[in-house]
Amino acid sequence: MSSKYVYLFEEGNASMKALLGGKGANLAEMTNIGLPVPPGLTITTDACRAYYDNNKSITPEIIEQIKESFRSIEEKTGKGFGDRENPLLVSVRSGAMFSMPGMMDTILNLGLNDQTVVAVGEKTGNMRFAYDSYRRFIQMFSDVVLEIPKYRFENVLEKAKDKNGYEYDTQLTVADLQELVEQFKAIVKKESGNDFPQDPNEQLLDSVNAVFRSWNNNRAIAYRNLYDIPHNLGTAVNVQSMVFGNMGDDSGTGVAFTRNPATGEKKLYGEFLMNAQGEDVVAGIRTPRSIEELKEIMPEVYQQFWDITTNLETHYKDMQDIEFTIEQGKLYMLQTRNGKRTINASLRVAVEMVEEGLLSKDEAVLRIDPRQLDQLLHPTFDEATMKMATPIATGLPASPGAATGKIYFNADDAVKAASAGEKVVLVRKETSPEDIEGMNVAQGILTSRGGMTSHAAVVARGMGKCCVAGCEMAKVDEELKIFAVGDLRLQEGDYISLDGSTGKVYKGSIKTVEPTLSGHFATLMGWADEKRRLGVRTNADTPRDAKTAISYGAEGIGLCRTEHMFFEEERIPVVREMILSDTVSKRKKALDKLMPMQKQDFKGLFTVMKGLPVTIRLLDPPLHEFLPTEEKDIVALANEMEMNVTELKEVIHSLHEFNPMLGHRGCRLAVTYPEIAQMQARAIIEAALEVEQEENTTIIPEIMIPLVGIKAELDYVKKIVVETVEEVMEEKGVKIDYLVGTMIEIPRATVIADQIAENADFFSFGTNDLTQMTFGFSRDDAGKFITEYRDKEVLVDDPFQSIDLEGVGKLVEMAVKLGKSVKPDLKMGICGEHGGDPKSIDFFNKVGLNYVSCSPFRVPIARLSAAQAVLKEKNEN
Repeated sequence: MSSKYVYLFEEGNASMKALLGGKGANLAEMTNIGLPVPPGLTITTDACRAYYDNNKSITPEIIEQIKESFRSIEEKTGKGFGDRENPLLVSVRSGAMFSMPGMMDTILNLGLNDQTVVAVGEKTGNMRFAYDSYRRFIQMFSDVVLEIPKYRFENVLEKAKDKNGYEYDTQLTVADLQELVEQFKAIVKKESGNDFPQDPNEQLLDSVNAVFRSWNNNRAIAYRNLYDIPHNLGTAVNVQSMVFGNMGDDSGTGVAFTRNPATGEKKLYGEFLMNAQGEDVVAGIRTPRSIEELKEIMPEVYQQFWDITTNLETHYKDMQDIEFTIEQGKLYMLQTRNGKRTINASLRVAVEMVEEGLLSKDEAVLRIDPRQLDQLLHPTFDEATMKMATPIATGLPASPGAATGKIYFNADDAVKAASAGEKVVLVRKETSPEDIEGMNVAQGILTSRGGMTSHAAVVARGMGKCCVAGCEMAKVDEELKIFAVGDLRLQEGDYISLDGSTGKVYKGSIKTVEPTLSGHFATLMGWADEKRRLGVRTNADTPRDAKTAISYGAEGIGLCRTEHMFFEEERIPVVREMILSDTVSKRKKALDKLMPMQKQDFKGLFTVMKGLPVTIRLLDPPLHEFLPTEEKDIVALANEMEMNVTELKEVIHSLHEFNPMLGHRGCRLAVTYPEIAQMQARAIIEAALEVEQEENTTIIPEIMIPLVGIKAELDYVKKIVVETVEEVMEEKGVKIDYLVGTMIEIPRATVIADQIAENADFFSFGTNDLTQMTFGFSRDDAGKFITEYRDKEVLVDDPFQSIDLEGVGKLVEMAVKLGKSVKPDLKMGICGEHGGDPKSIDFFNKVGLNYVSCSPFRVPIARLSAAQAVLKEKNEN
């Protein structure tokens, strides 16, 4: 039995979006509920996939089905396709399963040629309308199908208007338009080498072919990457009999939303033009009029339109984006779809639709895209200013928000500039922990190297800073202080602007707008919290970050990275003294200086968290990260430490590692230098005891041992920690509860998770390193090829952003089962960057983790995603 590739509108319905695309499914639905929809057909997404399977060629079977369905449209309209007396004209539009506004192509007035244009003019008694439609068709067909740039035609059109002193296209006479048609056909002949096609069937098949081809144009691919839409879905094609808004002053066309897409206000919002076709409204050639004015011009049509829009919103239970045409006083509906809107509008619409009885609370929670919440928590660029901006480079959208400031190439210069009142953007090849103060004062961070989980990306997200990482098309010379893209060279002090949500980089200063939180946000998040099972914690290293996270609803700290506390100006010399000590006693002496500093850090966190759980990771990075690399800094340190410069260089060289992420770090440091773990354990427990007494709050610290891959590593380090903690409690004469667990981030640890669980009080999955080691991808370097992998569909998702279900996910699932086989109530969470990713959270909910932990600014995303995971699972069952 042959497949069905073509559906008349009346043969489909709204549930067939995957097959008919969003536009086709909605046209079918509107047809079936009795709205005035011009008849037409949809060529399915299956046909698009068949086109690509058939070497970008439409199969004979699909061509035959199109012809057969066309006969039905001809019967309904009483017109013939290509008929020289009563010709049928059609539009050809793309329509994918997920709305991709402006990404693919549309052709109007198809079926016109040198004969049918005369027939249309005679039939309507309006020759001007006929030739106006023909010149539009030639331009659109040439642009979309023949790939002749629009400007070739627009230049000729502007010359014709200038020559005659016209301001508007509508002033062109029949003779003017006939002359334009001939000029347009001459352009086609010159650019393509062929005459403009006169056979309507050839026009149609060429147009369908072009729409299928446009599924893989650059802008469509970029849009799908940005919004996480799979590349293998394909697009449907909608072929619809034309109705004309350019037949005179009783005709028009417009676009409207059932609510304001910027604010969510329940009020019809849109624009229209009289005597115009659809592209005129969006092209900006003429100034459109507010939809409210239609009430004055055509009150009956306006009332009919109002009734239809109200019915559509009730039918779809969502705000609608509607396209319509008025032909000689009669209203036609050309499209409806769920309207794109700002996050503030999304929240208001969802909450008010619950209040209006259109949605349940569960439906409202599922309605919001969690990723959109980023817009609420970070600055964005002013839309009016952005219209004038052109990007100079593109990197990875590593941390959302918008930033503008003067370029500085090192942390010290950035700090000085910021303290002088300047807005700063820190530009580096890549950042390291040494840059932390510069990152802290910067409006945004740009690196030419690194991926989505590079140091710059992770720290920026934690700080809520805008970050563009891995901008490899840019050359950063930190010594000469130059940022170059092609021939463009920017220097220190020049203004630059970053969009961390798209990865785009702009020259100059662009105005930013601060975010605002509405009451609708709190209402909807309250409904989400009622539904979710997963706890949501934050990754935070400072009281400031912890306070931010609590304000967004965090229920504890799932990861405190103690190494970030070591880079403050007064501490780094002591840390270096500790590292460069050549005896245990010297090292302990340095650690004794660090201990009170660490204790104050932990006290600050415990105080802010007011008894909520706090997981503190022992020192993780390799020691060489704390040592200087620049000659002047090495000389300064040698003088400070009273060491010979050559001797210091030898020590630094001995600590250098070829692959530091797989080297002497994590629990391996504690095995080699147990005194470091002793100092940190003492600082943690003394801080907890003091805060308990000062704040009259129960504190249960969670001490996490990183990078365990061998059970004996955990046993060894835990013994040191427990002995230190018990010693402190004996000294103070006070006992408190505490937990000692581990970070599961090495593949071997997931395989022997049952053994590790025997001596662990909790597991926290470090999915950044687990992904890195499972794939064998360096998370700092993978940005160089991950985009290519996605473009070429070697990978569907970046595994550092969304958990790799087939590999890393299976390891996590196995570790959960093995761990619970030993300790059924073993507490398990995740503190890698995936803790703030909606798709990953769905998986963590399914495998039975207790909580996710993410950067403070992703806490609302995690809360909403965790609720949606429960509701989706409920709907599946």
